Amino acid sequence: MEYLIVMVPALPLVTAIISYLFASALDRQVAHVSVAAVTLSLLASLGLLWLSLSDAPNNAISFGENWGILIFDPLSSLMSVVISGISLIVHVYSIRYMADEDGYGRYYVLLGLMTSSLLLMVAAGDLLILLTAWHLIGVLLYLLLVQNTADKPTQRYAMWTMITYRLGDLPLVLAAAVLFDAYGTWSLMELFDRIEASPDVPTFGGFAAVELAGVLIAYSAFARSAQFLLHNWLPYTMSGPTPVSALMHAGIVNAGGFLVNRFAPLFMHTHDVLHLLFIVGLFTAVIGSILMLSQNDIKKALGYSTMGQMGFMIMECGVGAFSLAMFHMIAHGLFKGTMFLGAGGVIGKARESDGVPKHELYTFVVERQVTYRRQPWLMMAAITLVIPLLILVAAHWLVAQDYFQKQGAIVLLFFGWVTGAQLIFASYKMQTTNPWRLFTLIVASFAIVVLGYAMISHAFDLFLYPDPQSRDLLYEAAGIDLVWFDLFVALVTAIIVLGWLLTYYAGRSRIGIHIKKAVWMNFYALISREFYVMDFYSGFARRMFTLARRLNTWLRWM
Repeated sequence: MEYLIVMVPALPLVTAIISYLFASALDRQVAHVSVAAVTLSLLASLGLLWLSLSDAPNNAISFGENWGILIFDPLSSLMSVVISGISLIVHVYSIRYMADEDGYGRYYVLLGLMTSSLLLMVAAGDLLILLTAWHLIGVLLYLLLVQNTADKPTQRYAMWTMITYRLGDLPLVLAAAVLFDAYGTWSLMELFDRIEASPDVPTFGGFAAVELAGVLIAYSAFARSAQFLLHNWLPYTMSGPTPVSALMHAGIVNAGGFLVNRFAPLFMHTHDVLHLLFIVGLFTAVIGSILMLSQNDIKKALGYSTMGQMGFMIMECGVGAFSLAMFHMIAHGLFKGTMFLGAGGVIGKARESDGVPKHELYTFVVERQVTYRRQPWLMMAAITLVIPLLILVAAHWLVAQDYFQKQGAIVLLFFGWVTGAQLIFASYKMQTTNPWRLFTLIVASFAIVVLGYAMISHAFDLFLYPDPQSRDLLYEAAGIDLVWFDLFVALVTAIIVLGWLLTYYAGRSRIGIHIKKAVWMNFYALISREFYVMDFYSGFARRMFTLARRLNTWLRWM
């Protein structure tokens, strides 16, 4: 086992060094050498995952007294398989895709170093190794994004990515300093044991070390996973190589969710940090989804889609469903990597023909024209609201009867119910010659997806957090006062129902048409400018440059 733990991150690293030293001799064969190394790393990762599934005890290798630790546990073994698997696909895809690009050998060296850094991050057993890998990922991503050194916009937005990542690195460094000062160890396993024994150790300013470190770690995760106001780097780095975009959206951006899960034993003993994760994640999910729908560039739309999904992932952590967030993160990574690698073909076909059939679905989605041939609204309201709720309750009751005793689980069920109801509501507005056949297909599909999602997420729960007490502590840390919880659910329900009613009655009067048009145009102007976040940052940067020039002139530095 010890050899496998070292092999997983070491193989891509050694190959990258060999490729750099013997680049002229290897020439184009550097790609095949890199692919072979990542393949072996994937096999070693699968071996570790098999051992973990076979209930092998957690293990660690230490190269120093209290540092240089690599750990083997369910989280590290699972993430190693995901990272090495996606990286292998990107390596193979890049053989032909990057064949005509300058710096072919340099690209594969950087790709190998990135894979090694990601694998080192998930296997890090101490704060020093974690910080080193965390920092290297940001630097290597910048170098991969600027592969085309002649493209000025690419250079500019890659620098934005670098700045955002550095802003996210500093809080993690401070969190490591706080934890070391309070508990006197760099080792994560020792640190978590000491936190469990004494969670209320004070630190700077009288704050609890766990609470302060939790906030700093959360902020670092926000920057890396593109949460709102720290998200602009993600959709604007689309001009980099497509394989890099695939790796970034399928693996690198998931680092925020991994970081939160790695420090789950710390978040168990916090009070309000998970509430912050929930609020930021929920807001990011809504904003990212809205901006995704308003884009006319397929890769930029995928970028905002990733932002929305990262928001959902952070929100799931915020309600205590840490293992569900990991399942969501892995499923999204595989899906989004496939989407990016296939984006070029879609763009090429779209240039020949948009391929959009002009039928009722196109008319409804694009032209916003609704059919006036409606089914009885009372019956449809009952179907829309009751059936998704019954499916969700039945599916989760089958896998865990105590699921409904946790606030976080109720929140997830609520959003699942809203999603299912919205799906049926949208189908209700579509024209069809056989509406009952359509509803049957939609309900059956929804039931299969929910049942599969519930069973797989429950399996992830048992694998990543086998101790029931740990799962209960996470949900307890995410809980809020019952009155505020009920008010939150009621408020969100009212907003959603009001939106449905406005949509249902839109267009039934001239006044309604004018109001809808005015509101829609103003809202579209807002989202077309991406909520003016980019304008604010650009204006702030210009003012800072102006201030710097004046300061240089005043101090006679120029």
